[in-house]
Amino acid sequence: MSQYQKEIVQAVLIADNNVWNFKPLSDEGSTALLPLVNVSMLDYALIALNRSGVEEVFVYASLYLQSIREHIKRGIATYASWSFKMTVHVIGGEGCRCFGDAMRDLDAKALIRGNFILLGADTVTNADLRPVLEQHKRMAKFDKGTAATLVFKDCVSSNERTGNELLIAVDKQNTRLHYHQRLRMNHKESRYQIPLDVFLNNSCVTLHHNLLDPQIAIGSPSMLSLFSDNFDFQTRDDFIRGLLINEELLDSRIYVALLPPAQYAHKVNNWLSYQLVSRDIISRWAYPLVPDMGVYKLQQQYVFYKDNIYKSPEANVSKVALQENVVIQAGSHVDAGTTISCSVIGANCRIGKNCQLNNAFLMADVIIKDNCQLRHCVIGPGAVINENSDISAGCVLGAKCILPANTKLANTLVTSSPSTQRTEELEHVELEAIGPAAYIVNDQTTGDPDDSDADDHLMPQLTTLCIPKMCDLQNAAHAESDISYSSDDDDNEDESRQVTPLPDDTNIFLSEVIDSLTRGYREKSNPDFLILEINSSRYAYNMSLKEVNFNVVKAVFAMESIVEPANGNIMVAINAVFKQLGPVVSNYIKSEDAMMDCLKALEDICEENKLVQEKISQVVHYLYDKDFVSEDAIHKWYDQLDGEEHATLRQSLAKLVDWLNQSSEDDDDDDDDDDDEEEEDDE
Repeated sequence: MSQYQKEIVQAVLIADNNVWNFKPLSDEGSTALLPLVNVSMLDYALIALNRSGVEEVFVYASLYLQSIREHIKRGIATYASWSFKMTVHVIGGEGCRCFGDAMRDLDAKALIRGNFILLGADTVTNADLRPVLEQHKRMAKFDKGTAATLVFKDCVSSNERTGNELLIAVDKQNTRLHYHQRLRMNHKESRYQIPLDVFLNNSCVTLHHNLLDPQIAIGSPSMLSLFSDNFDFQTRDDFIRGLLINEELLDSRIYVALLPPAQYAHKVNNWLSYQLVSRDIISRWAYPLVPDMGVYKLQQQYVFYKDNIYKSPEANVSKVALQENVVIQAGSHVDAGTTISCSVIGANCRIGKNCQLNNAFLMADVIIKDNCQLRHCVIGPGAVINENSDISAGCVLGAKCILPANTKLANTLVTSSPSTQRTEELEHVELEAIGPAAYIVNDQTTGDPDDSDADDHLMPQLTTLCIPKMCDLQNAAHAESDISYSSDDDDNEDESRQVTPLPDDTNIFLSEVIDSLTRGYREKSNPDFLILEINSSRYAYNMSLKEVNFNVVKAVFAMESIVEPANGNIMVAINAVFKQLGPVVSNYIKSEDAMMDCLKALEDICEENKLVQEKISQVVHYLYDKDFVSEDAIHKWYDQLDGEEHATLRQSLAKLVDWLNQSSEDDDDDDDDDDDEEEEDDE
């Protein structure tokens, strides 16, 4: 028997990703099985691992576990391209709620025996990861504290952000990661704020602000144990942030590897990135992961024509109907007069006469009747769209939806059954019906910042959801090119240096509270659990009660749904956040001193958020109506505002303060009248 055994190359594939971003289809099946250019996303990830020489894969899933098992069995039975020389296990548990729980469960099962490749089922890449794995092994021999090597890719274009863009700082000599910041969607920074210690403590630092995070990593065995030892590591970003902050305490470090320019990698984390990656695959940027190469089955399913047209020989389509960047699968039929461009048509679809499809993504067995227009939309399997309908601007139709004739929809999510949508209290939600099998998914089922208790004039906002939508990428690029930055940025360079925040305990505490509240809001967590998290951070960083009150309020208003509200409607966003997180704020804002801390936090918030500044009077009035602050606290705070420094703020609040004074006088008059009546009765 040989003294040395060959190390088996293992990989972990996380199947439950971005469930919230793919509603309503994620309510009907696993996001890992969503078809991307007529091949499920899970298959793309398995093919990538197979191409990288992986011998054993653990697919971890907590949702729709049986569906994923059946898909893997079918792939093995039909000799899928990834099934050769690679063993696939499907594991998981229903108690897993996040990425961190999955990693802790893997550690408890003791299935990983060495270094491993980690990626999501929604990652599409043609990269060979073997060189990165070898780089990680060499670094682990040199530095025993190597926990992970993160794999990033240079952005080809930054016109449209998908939530995968990053700013990082790495050591130029050994590629060790020193700083990691995920960039916001729909926001362009004119400058970045990086902790000064990154430069003071390191002699040679390289900044990368044009990177994509495809969610690929090489993990050491210690990576899983770090998750088990730190239960506050809920997400991949939590793990990175925790190690960067506590490198010495945890004795663990993270390194970085950049993919070569010729290799493609992208994470499909929402409908916008779904559109972008579909375009890249059709345009052959991900070669050989292209339709005519038999990506899933070892046989050619499409004939490749010029202008990136992929047509199955078994599809009945007039040649003039396909303009450019089109994939149409077997069994589909398109009638005369219809034009299709930049679209994907699934198997056995029926498209009527005189239809126009642009950036439309149809899954299997969809029926489109005559004279319909579809733009930038996703149509689930088995859906039916009747005559003269117009579906555009980011709509998503769930499986088996039936839209009546003459329907017009934009920025709307539609499901076929109201019973699939429930609140966090598991109560049935009444959805707006637009047909016998078509119901608009509202804010209660998506976590949209729009609130159902809002005023009537706000109700049309309900169709504008927080889920990133498909859009006209060409127009977005033109709009981006029109953005210009003022030369004042250069003039204020010295000022920006002065206000760069240092990584002190207060800033770290605030960052952790923002993360806790954002995650709790999205996952609709129990407020008591969030309070425990905040209190744990408070004691960890030795925060006073005054600092906690101040920063909890700042954290609430720093959440992305308030910083970037849908359609700029800040009051609706605030109402939705406080409706869910109000108990957390109330736990800290109890006394008059705490109310003053809350109102003083608004001073900082006004400087950072122009939307809040414009609506500050309404914001304070809202907090007063909901009993977060009292009338006395508002008066006391208003009197303390400096007349010169806070002139604009005082002017904005003047009418509210006058209204409060008038209300108090009216109440006093009513009390006097009541006293007079009582005296008359006594006489």
